[in-house]
Amino acid sequence: MAKTKAKPIKELSSLELQVQLRELKQEALNLRLQQATGQLENSARIRQVRRETARIMTAVSAKKLA
Repeated sequence: MAKTKAKPIKELSSLELQVQLRELKQEALNLRLQQATGQLENSARIRQVRRETARIMTAVSAKKLA
């Protein structure tokens, strides 16, 4: 999954945000498993996924408050 900017994230519906959040959490799990078994090639991807997850969660919270 490519890095997503904040503006396109704000334009997504709540359902689309939930789907992306689920995919990112699954990817984070897979990356952690790869790291634990020594198979992770790009360790920077863990940080990218964490930050994208935070962006999505921020957008979800903003939609709930609006």
